[in-house]
Amino acid sequence: MAPKTTVDKAIPPAKEEAHGYEFGGRIGATLISFGLPIGCYAFAFLCNDVSGCPAPSLLSPRKLFTPSILSTQSGWQHALGTLKHEVGWPGFTGLINTEAVLGTLGWYGLSLLLYVLLPAQEVEGVKLRTGGRLKYRFNAFTSAMTILAVCAAGTWALGPRFQVWTFINRNYLQLLTCNILIAYFLATYSYLRSFSVKAGNRDNRELAAGGHSGNIIYDWYIGRELNPRVTIPYLNTEVDIKAFMELRPGMLGWVMLDLAFMAKQYKSYGYITDSILMVAISQSIYVLDALYMESAILTTMDLTQDGFGFMLAFGDLAWVPFIYSLQARYLSVHPIILGPTYVLAILAVQLVGYYIFRASNNEKNRFRTNPDDPALAHLQYIETSTGSKLLTSGWWGQARHINYLGDWIMSWAYCLPTLLAGYKITPSIMIPGTRLVTTDGMVGAAVPITYFYLLYFAILLVHRQGRDEEKCRRKYGKDWDEYCKKVPYKIIPGVY
Repeated sequence: MAPKTTVDKAIPPAKEEAHGYEFGGRIGATLISFGLPIGCYAFAFLCNDVSGCPAPSLLSPRKLFTPSILSTQSGWQHALGTLKHEVGWPGFTGLINTEAVLGTLGWYGLSLLLYVLLPAQEVEGVKLRTGGRLKYRFNAFTSAMTILAVCAAGTWALGPRFQVWTFINRNYLQLLTCNILIAYFLATYSYLRSFSVKAGNRDNRELAAGGHSGNIIYDWYIGRELNPRVTIPYLNTEVDIKAFMELRPGMLGWVMLDLAFMAKQYKSYGYITDSILMVAISQSIYVLDALYMESAILTTMDLTQDGFGFMLAFGDLAWVPFIYSLQARYLSVHPIILGPTYVLAILAVQLVGYYIFRASNNEKNRFRTNPDDPALAHLQYIETSTGSKLLTSGWWGQARHINYLGDWIMSWAYCLPTLLAGYKITPSIMIPGTRLVTTDGMVGAAVPITYFYLLYFAILLVHRQGRDEEKCRRKYGKDWDEYCKKVPYKIIPGVY
C-alpha cells in the first residue's frame, strides 16, 4: 500500500511558532465576546429618543434609587422601573422581530447578489505561508453606488417617508440584534469548518498563525482559519467570508444608518442641519474611499495575519455600523446648527486627517505593488533577510504607522459636530401631544457617548500598532530592530 500523502494530515499545531495570547487571553476573549454586544445595547438605550441622552435619571442617582413614600418598591426595583421607562425598554422579546430578520437577510442577500452579478476586478492576494495565492473579486464600490443610487431615487420620490429609511428607524434595536446574531453564527461556522483544513491542500486553506492555541473560546474569538471561503450553491461563485464581511454589509451599513438618521431629522423638524450633514458626508467619504480602494485590504493585518472569528465578525457587522453612527443618531434627535466658522474649522480637521491617511496609504501600496516605479525612486528603505523592503523615508520615515495618525485625526471631525452634547425630552405644555428637546441641565452630559468613538479609536489604533509590531518583530528579527532605530516614532512624529 502506498504511503499517505501530507494532504490527508491535519496541520500539527505543535510545529507552528508559538504566538501567545492577545486581548487578555482566554479571559479577555470571553469578556469581549459577551461584553461588547451588551455595550452596543447600552449605547442604544442610554442615548435615546424617549427621555434624553443620556437618560436624565442617570444624572441624579440618589433620586433614582429613592421611591416615593407611598411606593412599596425597593430602591433597586424603583430604579430599574424608572430606567426601563426612560430608555423605552421593549422587553427581551422586543429586541428582535420578523420584520428585522427578513430585512437583514435581504440586505446580506442583496450584497451577495451584487457581488456575483456586477462587473468586478479580479486580483491575487499576497503569498500565503503555503506558497499559494488566493484570488479575490472586488466590486464593493460599484455595489455601494448601485444601492445608493436606488436609495437616492426613492428619497427624491418619497422624501423621508422612503421605506428604507422608515424601516431602519423603526427597527434600529432589532437590526442590531440580528447583526450580533449573524456575527455569532459566522464565528461558530468558521471555527467548526476550520478543522477540515489539511496540510498541503490544494485549496490554499491554512490556519491563522495565532488562531489555534487549543483553547476553544480564544480560538473561536480570534479566528482559527485564516481565509475561510464558501461556494454559493447554484451561483458557482466562491466567496471569501472575511474579505466580503470586511467592507460590504457593515461598512456600507454604517452609511445607510447615517442617511436614515438624516431622514429622521428632516421628518421630525422639516430641515437638515449642517452638523448632521457634516457627519454623514465625512463618514460617507471615508467609507466610499475604502470601498473604492478595496484591493488595499489585501495587505492589511486583517487579511494577511488575523483569522476570521468573532473579533472580526462582530467588529465588521455590529460594532462598526451601530457604534460609529452614534453621532448621526444623536443629531437626528437633537439638531445642532454649527454656522460657517465651526463648519470650516471641523472641515479643516477632516481634510488634514484624510490627506495624511490617504497619501501615506497610497505611498505604501504603490511601493508594495511596484517598488521599481520611477516615481518612488527617491524613497529609501532597508531590505530584510526575508526579502521584504521596509520604507525609512517619505511618509513612512516619519512614523512606523503614520496612517493611523490620519485615521485618528479624522475621528475628531466625526465627533466635534455634536459640540457639548446632551439633551432631554419633555412633554410640551404649549402644544399637547408634542415633545420638546432641550439642553436644560444636560450640557456636556452626553460627551462620553458622542465622543466615545474618538477615545475608543485611539485605544484601538495604539493596540493594533502594538500587535502589528510584535508580529513584525517575530517575522523580521534583528532587521526590525534596525528599522526601529531608523524610524523611532510609532504613530505621532516627535511624540509617540
